[in-house]
Amino acid sequence: MARLDTRRWRILIRRYGPASPIWRRRLAMGGGAVTIGLVALAFASLADAASEMFGAFAETYVWAPLIVTPLGFAAITWITRRAFPGAAGSGIPQVIAAAQNPKQAVGVLLSVRTAIMKLLLTVAALFCGASVGREGPTVQVSAAILTWFHRIFRAPMRVSMLIAGGAAGVAAAFNTPLAGVTFAIEELADAYEQRVALLVMTTILIAGMVSLGLAGDYVYFGVIGERLKVDAVLRIAPVAGVIGGLTGGLFARMVLNLGAIRDRWFPQLTERPVLWAMACGVLVAVLGVVTGATWGTGYASARAILEGGDAPYWFGPAKFLTTFATAAAGLPGGIFAPSLTTGAGLGVLLRPLFPNDPAGAVVLLGMVAYFTGVVRAPLTAVIIIVEATASRGLILPLFLAALIAHATSALVCKERLYDGLSKPWRRSLAASAREAEARRKAAMAPEASGG
Repeated sequence: MARLDTRRWRILIRRYGPASPIWRRRLAMGGGAVTIGLVALAFASLADAASEMFGAFAETYVWAPLIVTPLGFAAITWITRRAFPGAAGSGIPQVIAAAQNPKQAVGVLLSVRTAIMKLLLTVAALFCGASVGREGPTVQVSAAILTWFHRIFRAPMRVSMLIAGGAAGVAAAFNTPLAGVTFAIEELADAYEQRVALLVMTTILIAGMVSLGLAGDYVYFGVIGERLKVDAVLRIAPVAGVIGGLTGGLFARMVLNLGAIRDRWFPQLTERPVLWAMACGVLVAVLGVVTGATWGTGYASARAILEGGDAPYWFGPAKFLTTFATAAAGLPGGIFAPSLTTGAGLGVLLRPLFPNDPAGAVVLLGMVAYFTGVVRAPLTAVIIIVEATASRGLILPLFLAALIAHATSALVCKERLYDGLSKPWRRSLAASAREAEARRKAAMAPEASGG
């Protein structure tokens, strides 16, 4: 009996003790979540500093961006394509692709090397005046951090861990934990595992708490305490939803059909990505110099508009073109913040249509409608804006505008933006997996013949 009891205790310790797989996984998730919060805050500080420095530079040397921005675009594209191809673009499509093939993605899209360069190249893009956000890169970097912790603790890697890492990045980037949860469900729903929902949400919560504890209880775009009456909601939300859905869907369609657009209008640049990036940089520079307001994420501009500041009617269209040109160049960087800023510009166009209604509320409806039209994730869009502006009194109007925008955008662009952008990464990972399998079989063949 004593032997049986001892054996039973050994089995229990091996299964559930500190060195067991379940505890190694918990330690990896906890350590990864804390690190994600810290890295997200550091990245935010660097990104904001880069944007402010370039803004000051552009004000002091008005014409200099016409040279600096195109050359910066070309240099970043050359470095990315030559040495760090997995760091290109937003970062969210890479995580979606990695969720389909996690083993193959660990050493390619989610390596520590790729994550570090993703951060540095995104900051460099902002320092050149590119219209990129830090939220998409934070998603990819966060998934890479969680992957690294799982390797350190030798914990089994599951798809749900990638989802948790990416969603925790959204929570830490915007200081909006609920938005992280909705992002995990909406953007990564195909790979979502209900049985580990608690673990995913715990990771998001820890990352959000780290960000909240160090950065304070701030709201991303300032506090909006305005309300809308029912009749105003029924007038404004449909108009904002349709216009935001059309313009956001147009942006998504243009990005997804970028190759066809380039091949048709600029065939000479099809095989010259660095020159193409430089041409995109020229467009960004010209718009920035002419307007003086389209550089970087546009965070400050959006906040000023929400707080009642005046903005020219061309701000939204100009930011639309700047963000598209930056995305077309393929620079590392996301579209979350630039899309929200473009949506604020759309709100500026809506305000004259509803002069007797609260201006900040009208702008918020434009923001949520355009952002939903781009990413086709209405729940995430509403939660991000509600948490980022403390506008809880506008939840229902925002939902109405977002749902209308979602339906309208689907008429313009049938494919969701991030799903479409993830396809090349999925094909690349699948090809790498086939090559690895072919090498494995080739290595086993001599052994089999020799045996």
